[in-house]
Amino acid sequence: MPELRQEDRVFVLDLGDGENRLSPDLVKHVNVLLDEVTAQPGPVALVTTATGEFFSQGIDLEWLGEHSGEQASYITEIHELLARFLALPVPTMAAVNGHAFGVGAMLAMAHDFRLMRADHGHFCFPEADVNTPFTPGMAALIQAKITPAAAIASMTTARRFDGLQARELGLVDGVADAAGLLETAAAWVRPLADKDRPTLGAIKSTMFAPALNALRDLGDMNQA
Repeated sequence: MPELRQEDRVFVLDLGDGENRLSPDLVKHVNVLLDEVTAQPGPVALVTTATGEFFSQGIDLEWLGEHSGEQASYITEIHELLARFLALPVPTMAAVNGHAFGVGAMLAMAHDFRLMRADHGHFCFPEADVNTPFTPGMAALIQAKITPAAAIASMTTARRFDGLQARELGLVDGVADAAGLLETAAAWVRPLADKDRPTLGAIKSTMFAPALNALRDLGDMNQA
């Protein structure tokens, strides 16, 4: 299960040391930890990372196979989590320590900034290869963060990008080696920790209004 720790003004949300698929239990646990972050008085920033080979492999297909009747509510929970990260009123950085696939990559996209290991892991939207169209909310999230050319290159090809390729395309903002990933990510957002939260939250909500509206529109759930 995810864990939260605080280092100076930076909270580090560690998703875990497995595939970190976004099961309903993991989503609920992450939301509880985000409550803790936003309840903290004073300047804070957030770095989300994981331990081991994976950042997140996205949808929990095993759970979904066993609970097919709950698909709509499950995808709704995923959308709500992505929307929450997108508009979180503190500076956020995804420190992508390993493979980020599908919704796992979208989770990274929902952060303000993304830093990826240069020597390990792939960043990939595999939907075109697994015959699963993006929901309007998921597509809007990705397209809100990258150029149209990068969206075509990543969303329609299902290509796997390593850290250097992801940086070149603009999927991530920078790269670092394993030893320096977390330190670099924290140093990136720590100077931003004193931003006024209501103002920052309002700015994000305005900037990303189309994506947030699409993520929160339950009418697109049948397309997931």
